[in-house]
Amino acid sequence: MPVRRRLRPLPLPSRRRTAATAVTAALVGGAFAGLLTVTGAPQAAEDPSHGPAKVLPAEARGKAGKPGSDKPGSGPVKPPARGTGSPVSVMQVVAHPDDDLFFMNPDVSQSLHSGSPLAAVYLTAGESDGVNARPRDARAAAPDKAGYAEARQNGIRAAYAEMATGSRTSPWDRTAIPTAGGGWAELDTLRARPQIRLVWLQIREAGAINGDRPHSLHGLWDGRITSLESQRSAGTPVTADFAYTKEQVVATVTGLLERFRPTFVRMQDPSPGTYPKSGKFRDHQDHLYGARFVQAALARYAELPGHPHVGVQNYLGYPTSALPHTLDPETADAKLRTLKTYAWLDGVHDCGPDAGCGDLKVAARPAGRGWTQTVRYARGTSTSWVQRDPAGGLHAFSVLDGRLAAWRKPADAVVWQGPELLPGTGLDSGITSVTLPGGRIAVYGTRTTLGGDAAAYRREVVTTVQTAPGAGFGPWRSLGTPERNDAEGTSDISAPAVTVAPDGRATLVLRDSHHRLTAREQRPDGGWGPWRSLGGTEVYGDPVAATDAEGRGHVFASTPTTVLAWAEQGPGGPLAGPAATGLPPTTLALSASAAPDGDGVRLWFRKPASGDLRSADFSGTGPVSPVTELAGTGVAGFGPVSGGDGLLAVRSRTGFLATAAPHGRGGARPVWTLEKFLFSGAPDAGTDGVAAIGLDGHLHWTPSPH
Repeated sequence: MPVRRRLRPLPLPSRRRTAATAVTAALVGGAFAGLLTVTGAPQAAEDPSHGPAKVLPAEARGKAGKPGSDKPGSGPVKPPARGTGSPVSVMQVVAHPDDDLFFMNPDVSQSLHSGSPLAAVYLTAGESDGVNARPRDARAAAPDKAGYAEARQNGIRAAYAEMATGSRTSPWDRTAIPTAGGGWAELDTLRARPQIRLVWLQIREAGAINGDRPHSLHGLWDGRITSLESQRSAGTPVTADFAYTKEQVVATVTGLLERFRPTFVRMQDPSPGTYPKSGKFRDHQDHLYGARFVQAALARYAELPGHPHVGVQNYLGYPTSALPHTLDPETADAKLRTLKTYAWLDGVHDCGPDAGCGDLKVAARPAGRGWTQTVRYARGTSTSWVQRDPAGGLHAFSVLDGRLAAWRKPADAVVWQGPELLPGTGLDSGITSVTLPGGRIAVYGTRTTLGGDAAAYRREVVTTVQTAPGAGFGPWRSLGTPERNDAEGTSDISAPAVTVAPDGRATLVLRDSHHRLTAREQRPDGGWGPWRSLGGTEVYGDPVAATDAEGRGHVFASTPTTVLAWAEQGPGGPLAGPAATGLPPTTLALSASAAPDGDGVRLWFRKPASGDLRSADFSGTGPVSPVTELAGTGVAGFGPVSGGDGLLAVRSRTGFLATAAPHGRGGARPVWTLEKFLFSGAPDAGTDGVAAIGLDGHLHWTPSPH
């Protein structure tokens, strides 16, 4: 019989204790079961006559950092008064009309409901073969690329209007604007909600997922063509054709960043990988290379003075088809309804132009290949970005403007100081941190090098370490990449996971483009050994790591059907595995925290297609078996579960941060609290409280009630 355990509060020796492998699994579920409390003010809608909307951070309690404070030692930052928080402004950039609806929703609808400004930018016209018809009717339809591009625009306008106002026919004002690249774009403004805007760059698309199409963003990025032509839609107010060089596309997107001044950018995945046998891209080439143009523009924009700090989130595209669904049925149904509106499924001609009121190609399969049941972040799922120093102070880390942003809260302080933006650019979203023996903190992440030509593009692992406990950080150090070059796998590596031996030597683990785990071990002299394969097949997402009370490191990684484990046989020894855990499928995003009884590590994850929370305790021996079900601890939503020392923190169905103790007193259902703000990446829950980075770039802090 499995051993049954009752959770009990954890003492406070450190922010996060780590631990070991193997034995018990606890499954917890029930969407929004338990009591619910909502705190924090709602995000205000924008009043066009009084400037941009202001997002209200979660209620004070020392949550907010000060944007633009880039110098260390700038003093404590007072939390904003109610109603005076910094404004959130979101900009999304996708390759085609519908990429945002398939791969970024429900985040898109949550932003629209928040009332914050949102600008959606479409790089290509999405003209395809020019046939706006269901596959069964395609042969009888005459190609009309301008008309099909217009129909897709009509579908997007209807979908956004419906999400924002409830009416798909809510009118838009359409104008032509010059771009910084020397061409023209169409700017559409929703009349009822003028903070919602759509921008159509109307560049020619590739017209094939993997086909050799030099006249495309791919060919332009690689230098196979010197310029790429426009494809204007039938009803656009843009009256003249144009063409862009590679430099002009970057300048155009940079100019839009300057125009909209976002605090948060949503974009597609610039390194989705290739199929090893065929070498074909796992995602559409327009998605991949469009995202690289956005990366280049963000890097240029980061060097310009005076703009708000910018956070970035990348979204996985076509590869989500092969992975477990992440959304609960209610959220998936809402997403599907929006796609049906875009697809003009009812055939009612209420949009005016003759081109059509939506995308009939999508009407044949509005759910895509399971895409409406899923949203998945390509980066930024770590829940280990807050650490405690030996003096009891807390340190939090994120990425803003492609640089490491650091916040600090001294042990005797109520509010956080920061952010300080450290030197060094090109950081990808999503970092992890560890505390070394002696108290110094090390931060690990990945960095993208764009280079002057296509062959120079690469992603690599980098690290920086405090010079002394509680002090500043030294220079960034490159730890390289297990990838031979970008062409073979599009530099597709995960975020790193790190274990630390008792003598301070680190082991760095990540997933490579072949979907195996690879590792580098630190030598006693501080140098690093070569990359070596840890094996495993069909590993997706980011691995997570923990160290047990004996000093042995453990690593966990998800596949579409289970979770695999690797373990050191002795403290500081090499990782061995993979070993089967017997766990059921998860939504891939994992997090690890200390088990409440101090024996082993607790692994947190979600049940596919439900949002329900689950956990598995690994204490060293025996097969995985279910134990006490923690009634009412689930909360619908998606993404990682941060199981802190006495707290849980998750993204709820609304997109707001939800926090709770993992159990109620006397077996009572837990009380979930919603902090009413939208945040990026994953929360980090620990003994002291829960940290999350808002879409405003602020650190939001919810202290522990203990």
